[in-house]
Amino acid sequence: MRIHVLGSAAGGGFPQWNCNCPNCKGLRTGFLRARARSQSSIAVSGNGVDWVLFNASPDIRTQLVSVAALQPGRGVRDTGICAIVLVDAQIDHTTGLMMLREHKQPLDVYCTNMVYQDLTTGYPLFRVLEYYCGVEWRTLSIDGEPFTVPRAANLRFTAVPLRSEAPPYSPHRHNPHRGDTIGVKIEDLDTSKVLFYAPGLGEVDDQVYRNLSDADCVLVDGTLWTEDELLRFGISTKLASDMGHLALSGEGGMLSILDTLSQPRKVLIHINNTNPILNEDGPERQALIERGIEVAYDGMEIVL
Repeated sequence: MRIHVLGSAAGGGFPQWNCNCPNCKGLRTGFLRARARSQSSIAVSGNGVDWVLFNASPDIRTQLVSVAALQPGRGVRDTGICAIVLVDAQIDHTTGLMMLREHKQPLDVYCTNMVYQDLTTGYPLFRVLEYYCGVEWRTLSIDGEPFTVPRAANLRFTAVPLRSEAPPYSPHRHNPHRGDTIGVKIEDLDTSKVLFYAPGLGEVDDQVYRNLSDADCVLVDGTLWTEDELLRFGISTKLASDMGHLALSGEGGMLSILDTLSQPRKVLIHINNTNPILNEDGPERQALIERGIEVAYDGMEIVL
C-alpha cells in the first residue's frame, strides 16, 4: 500500500493568508524553521496506478499537479484517481470537488448519509456539481461493514464513526449524529498491512482505540496542541473540543493515547497553523521526536 500525503495542514493551510500568529509570521519572515503546508488530503493506492483520494481540499489542483502518478496521461483527459472518500463535510475537505468539475464522467464519491445530507442542504455542493460532471454517490455504512472500490486493487476499506462536530452550516451542528465524521481503516489484502486515517477526532472510544492499536500506521488528528490554543492567541472563543478535535497535550490528550500504542507508526496530520509542533526547533516538536511520533508534511510518502 502506498500513501501520499497531499496536504497536511488544517483549514486555512500554513501559513494562513490572514494570520500573523508566531508560526505564520515566523515562516513568512524566515525566522521559523518550518515547512509550508496545504490543506489536509491523502491519496492511497494498492498498485501505484489507481488511487483513492481521501478528501478534496481547496488546494487540490496544486496538490495533484505535484504528484506525477495522479496524472498518468493515458488520454487527452485522464486521472489516476478512481474514487473519492470524504470523512466529513467540512469546507477544507470538500471544496476541492469543485476543482474537479471538468471530469469527463460523474465523480465517484463515497460518504455517509449524514455527509450527503450536508452536501445537498447546508452546503449544496453536490447539487452545483450536477451542472458540471455530476456526482455518483456511494453510501458508506457506519456499522462496520467493509467496502471495496472497483478499481482500487487489493484494498479494503471500513468506515469508523467518530465523535466530532458537524460543520457550522450543517442542519445538525451541535447535535451530533453518527456518520457526521468518520475515520477509515484501509487494509492491503496482499500484505495484510493496515492504515487507520482519522484527521478529525474529538474522542477516542473503545472502537477507535482498537483501530488505532491494530493498525500498522495511524494518520491521526494533530490539529491543536492545547485545548485553549485559539483562545490564548485571541483568534477564537472556541476550544479544541468545541470544534471536534482532541488536543494533543494534557491529561487524556492525543499524545497520552498514542503513548500506549506499541505497534503502529504514529503520524499526526491536519495541523493547525497555530500549533507549536510546526516549529521544527521548538520543545513541542522535540517532545514528539522523543515519543517516536512524526508530523506529516506535504509530499510525505508512506509505504506499508
